[in-house]
Amino acid sequence: MFDLRDVARGRELVMVSNRLPVDRVRLPDGSAEWRTSPGGLVTAVEPIVRELGCLWVGWAGSTDEEIEPFEIGSMRLAPIPLSSDEMASYYEGFSNGTLWPLYHDVISAPVYHRTWWDSYQRVNRRFAERVAEEAAEGAIVWVHDYQLQLVPEMLRELRPDVTIAFFLHIPFPPRSLFAQLPWRRQITRGLLGADVIGFQRVQDAVNFRFVTERYAGAPARGNTIVIPEAPGRPSRSVLAQEFPISIDAGGFEALAASPEVRHRAQEIREELGTDRTILLGVDRLDYTKGIRHRLKAFEELLEDGEISAQDTVLVQVASPSREQVEAYQRLREEVEVTVGRINGAHGSIGHAPLVYLHRGYSRDEMAALYLAADVAVVTPLRDGMNLVAKEYVACRADEGGALILSEFTGAADELRDALLINPHDIEGVKAAMLRAIHLPRDEQRRRMRSLRRAVYDNDVAHWANQYLGSVAAVAENRSRVLEQAQSPEGPEPTAAPEVFVSSALRARLRRLATAPTLIVASDFDGTLAPIVGRPQDARILPRARQALDVLQESPGVQVILLTGRSIDGLQVTGLESDAWILSASHGAELTGLEAATGGRAGAGTGSGAETEGVASTATGPLSDDEEQRLSRLSRRFDRVFRDEDGVRLERKPFGIVVHTREVAEAERADELLAAAVELGAVPGIQMREGKQVREFSVRTSDKGSALQQIRALLPAAPVLFLGDDVTDEDVFRVLGPDDLGIKVGAGDTAAKERVSDPEAAAMVLAQLSELRTGIVIGTDGIAPH
Repeated sequence: MFDLRDVARGRELVMVSNRLPVDRVRLPDGSAEWRTSPGGLVTAVEPIVRELGCLWVGWAGSTDEEIEPFEIGSMRLAPIPLSSDEMASYYEGFSNGTLWPLYHDVISAPVYHRTWWDSYQRVNRRFAERVAEEAAEGAIVWVHDYQLQLVPEMLRELRPDVTIAFFLHIPFPPRSLFAQLPWRRQITRGLLGADVIGFQRVQDAVNFRFVTERYAGAPARGNTIVIPEAPGRPSRSVLAQEFPISIDAGGFEALAASPEVRHRAQEIREELGTDRTILLGVDRLDYTKGIRHRLKAFEELLEDGEISAQDTVLVQVASPSREQVEAYQRLREEVEVTVGRINGAHGSIGHAPLVYLHRGYSRDEMAALYLAADVAVVTPLRDGMNLVAKEYVACRADEGGALILSEFTGAADELRDALLINPHDIEGVKAAMLRAIHLPRDEQRRRMRSLRRAVYDNDVAHWANQYLGSVAAVAENRSRVLEQAQSPEGPEPTAAPEVFVSSALRARLRRLATAPTLIVASDFDGTLAPIVGRPQDARILPRARQALDVLQESPGVQVILLTGRSIDGLQVTGLESDAWILSASHGAELTGLEAATGGRAGAGTGSGAETEGVASTATGPLSDDEEQRLSRLSRRFDRVFRDEDGVRLERKPFGIVVHTREVAEAERADELLAAAVELGAVPGIQMREGKQVREFSVRTSDKGSALQQIRALLPAAPVLFLGDDVTDEDVFRVLGPDDLGIKVGAGDTAAKERVSDPEAAAMVLAQLSELRTGIVIGTDGIAPH
């Protein structure tokens, strides 16, 4: 797991958000003090800030007031002043009257006023200037959310020495909706001032990459957006991908286990009625949260006689939000009228079916509510993540309770064992409520156990590992480029400012370069070649190809390609090399080993390598039984998927692959892959998972075993392996202490090092080639050292 302290390495962390993470509280004696606020952003980043400390720039919550910087715990806080007019135009106007509804699928109509836009620009400039003034040299600046989308570009102009990260906590709209915004180009350029841009969901990142190509002329290579060269500015790249935010799961579980919280939960149950089923909704009072839909479904269940106030109660916590905005005022009036109507029609003395609480609560009180509730009802019409769902799950160490969750939340991507609903489908919401109320205890346990595993596997530390790990790589590269620029010899000719390689990785490469013998192994798709929609269009990056050819010609070096593609599938990419060893179909196909071992291995195309103690079970011709199983599975897949746009079936010598990279909608692609897994779950068929790929094989083979078999027949040598996919983890796990595994891109990994993308992988190979041979391989080709 990534150590948060590695992100600093002497650099200051600067957090930038619309609000400071504190509230000013008036004490009984009339004095005031600052306390940490309970907002979602604060909850998510609190463990990070606690460990690293930071400078935090933001508005303090009061208008027309200048507040001097102050400190709380490990934070140094620099308040930004806002006037009453700016609150009305920048915050309530452009941020929440224009951007918020536009980014949330126009659930409420956005309003476009030029005066609001002017104010938004002025306030963003003020934030950028304050950060530029306060931030230390080489700091890492982390800008948060939709209110500050112009800050990255403005700050880059003022302080080119800092590393800029931006995280969008809400959804990013499809290009067709974003096109409505009159200032779409300015917003796009503003965001592209960052080095790393994080989104909650895959589709949000995809939407943004489409927008940058259309409105900034900046095409995407996978998750990397290439900013074209402009007068006075070199080209550079921006990493834009999903980093789903999460919570401190262990912290919430510990809080829920405390005697005080458990006692309070029991009090709540006794106050509401110990024999009643408690449904709980916790939201900001916002039109995106689906509160009206939830109340309508609950009311209809009461009217249908499916539930009664005697046996069921819905507790709705609705925290005040943006109360000066007209749309929110109307929403509050509508919700409160609905609550009164439901209680008046279906309540009795001592038994109100609906408890409505229009106020905020402490984290302790929320944990008690989570423990007391039998069912959590989370029904947003559109939500970037929704941490309430994760908090409820984290608090339920008893494996009790049920979670109803809107499929339009980011949390639904991870919490697949919740009762997923479309909040617009009132009948579906009613059915989910009834099912949750009557869910058997065994099914509660099974679902909650799975939900808790998902929350713990993707907790806030995992989020920090993914997001800040990428940011740290950028910061490290910035330091390297600066060191080279200040060197008397000037920058190295191979320096590529858009690629990020850490100093620790460079040190490991130097050690490998001096080894008498060396094995250089790599995956293909996503590692040597960028991921593309049509696999047949993939091409190895020229720099990677040149580096591998130079290394192969170097004495004592053997290049191995370990790929999930079949040999035929690799040949369509135009990649051929007689000198390399090629292990295809996850080790089921093998070529080049006989030439590499001088004929000792006896391995040719499609044959396995067998030697004492190293047996290959994945090769050889198909038996009649295996052929029949594959044929049956092929017919089944063809029947189900032949009319699905974007799905491609690939037949390999020992299996069948279902590809969904060309499916237009990410959610639909996930559904189709899940269907393939169900269809392929038959005896004698092994399933392997990859990026937008599921492979089904009658032979057990993996890249790790394949590498071990090949390695046993070659002279003893350390191994460098680069890979990006889940299937490459089999290789990372079998590497020894003298070997080096490099993960390409995001995701959990057993690799010792990580680089951002195939361009960075190509640079790693080029640097290794130069260190071993003295031949420089730049982005424009080979040059003598």
